[in-house]
Amino acid sequence: MNTPFVLHTRVVTGTGGGPEKTILNSPRYLRKYGIDCACLFMRPPGDPGFATLEKKAAASGAEIIGIDDRGPTDWRVVRDCLRICRDRNVTIWHAHDYKSNALGLLISRFHRMHLVTTAHGWVRFTTRTPLYYKIDRFCMKWYEKVICVSQDLYDRSVECGVAKNRVHQIDNAIVLEDYSVAPPTLGDKARFGFDSQRILLGAVGRLSEEKGFHHLINAASRLINEGQPIGLIIAGEGHLREQLQQQINELELQDHVRLVGFLSDPRELYRAIDLFVLSSLREGLPNVVLEAMASNRAVIATKCNGIPGLVKNGQNGFVIPVDDEEALYQAVRKCLL
Repeated sequence: MNTPFVLHTRVVTGTGGGPEKTILNSPRYLRKYGIDCACLFMRPPGDPGFATLEKKAAASGAEIIGIDDRGPTDWRVVRDCLRICRDRNVTIWHAHDYKSNALGLLISRFHRMHLVTTAHGWVRFTTRTPLYYKIDRFCMKWYEKVICVSQDLYDRSVECGVAKNRVHQIDNAIVLEDYSVAPPTLGDKARFGFDSQRILLGAVGRLSEEKGFHHLINAASRLINEGQPIGLIIAGEGHLREQLQQQINELELQDHVRLVGFLSDPRELYRAIDLFVLSSLREGLPNVVLEAMASNRAVIATKCNGIPGLVKNGQNGFVIPVDDEEALYQAVRKCLL
């Protein structure tokens, strides 16, 4: 019997996000069950961020394949994907977004394989998002298995017409052994320019509207003006970087709030902080919350989709309403008292 071969497929720009972490971690566990696989990413030509994904793949023992993707009309992507499927004798096409869903349907007409997709959710809304949703909903109806990482995505999949016997909820997960639960040290905090007297808040994510970082910065400003000895570290890149830095400058928080950019190893941040804050307006089941909890850090998170299933309000953290800056301020303040 031939060894099954799974091809994980996704469109990626830059260094990726939570789904990429899950994808790159899959091969080392599937291999235990005699299943071979590779991770195929369609990326803009010359994207420098892809080198970071290649390093992460090497660290986790995952084979990574990059295909240049010049946009919706680039039919060379179809040709390249079909060639890979035939060369590697792919038996399972595992899609992770709307485009890989559509490609799987098309390529399966020329190369026989099983179709599986994971719904990670759409969190960044643009003018094209409604179209992406429509493509996703259409494609999922034709897939043999649909994996949803949170309850809300499961419900949406059923609502859009996917048969219940083909929908499975498998929450996001991480490897606990990869994270340290030791309390922050002076060296950990000094890595980000803070001393041991500061209580450090941390956040990780794309610097874009749906992450709600402007609320977090405003809440930190209020606490600092009250004399609370806190610092705030926000890791990530995105189109709002200049706007957020301007907000920090106008509030005169340069010595207290730092945008540290992309971290190739976000565990450096988890080791340095005392409290992790997720201020997002939209999320599925974010890996960053799992990672913070695995690092034994206190968590404050907005009530987005899968969050209440992770964080039990008042027990292992605080869950606050979405887009509520006052609630965010009060929750952080409670943790400092």
